Amino acid sequence: MRRIVRETAFRLARGDILRFVEDHEEELLDIFGDELRQLDDRMPEEKVFIDIDMEALGEELLLAALNALKRFLREG
Repeated sequence: MRRIVRETAFRLARGDILRFVEDHEEELLDIFGDELRQLDDRMPEEKVFIDIDMEALGEELLLAALNALKRFLREG
């Protein structure tokens, strides 16, 4: 019974969740980029070896994850 209630609630909220993600995508990217810059600063080995632009890489990974989430919400 709980699963039926949970699945029904999710189906009802699916469109709202999608709109929320779409409305806040830029803010999420900004916050994630800031977190990655802080991570990059905390990693001294990043300066010794090849310097990977963590922010750019992370932004692409987050965009892929958000696009996958939005696709899931649209296609369901």
